[in-house]
Amino acid sequence: MSELRDPTIEEFYKYCSERKLMAVRCIRCRQVMVPPRAICSNCRHSRVEWVELGQRGKLVTYTIVHVSPPQFKHMTPYAVGIVEMPEGVKIPSIIRTSRPEDLKIGMQLEADFSPRPQEGGWPNWPRYFFKETE
Repeated sequence: MSELRDPTIEEFYKYCSERKLMAVRCIRCRQVMVPPRAICSNCRHSRVEWVELGQRGKLVTYTIVHVSPPQFKHMTPYAVGIVEMPEGVKIPSIIRTSRPEDLKIGMQLEADFSPRPQEGGWPNWPRYFFKETE
């Protein structure tokens, strides 16, 4: 799926507001990249295209956050981790679960999205996160 939008983080979050988890792919070497960038991190080619990622991935690693910045205090304790998508790209994310202690390396997770926070919220973008599959 090729898009004409610029390969910027702002466009990435616009896709999130459409409930799409997107990456850019190099036209030359086919490297898939998140966050998006205009130049391939593998071959340095300057042509990339947007591609939609699947909604499910595998938990590669994680940690439980017990002491957080003030804007995330209401979530403590919470998990952050790296999720490997079928396309091969690894994405950092908050992992939403009611029991962080039940997370397991290799478990399947699915992407979900939350709306933009109220004005003054940080960051003021729609958010993606991963949760246990249903």
